[in-house]
Amino acid sequence: MRTLLLAIIIGIATFAGTGCIIPAYSGDRIQRGQELLFTSEDLRAAKNTWARIWFLDQPCHLKPYRTHGGII
Repeated sequence: MRTLLLAIIIGIATFAGTGCIIPAYSGDRIQRGQELLFTSEDLRAAKNTWARIWFLDQPCHLKPYRTHGGII
């Protein structure tokens, strides 16, 4: 029983360090480059969407210089 438990623990530790069983990207260099390009474009679009949701892309209506606002 101990041997089986030890073998399972060693197996899990070994397979956890080797990466995913199913590769995320293709083995072909050209196709992998296209997949990485599409992934990076998706992340760039996500950043723009985040800015649009939080209204960070709106123009600032503040003046470029500070005004006192009081009577001098």
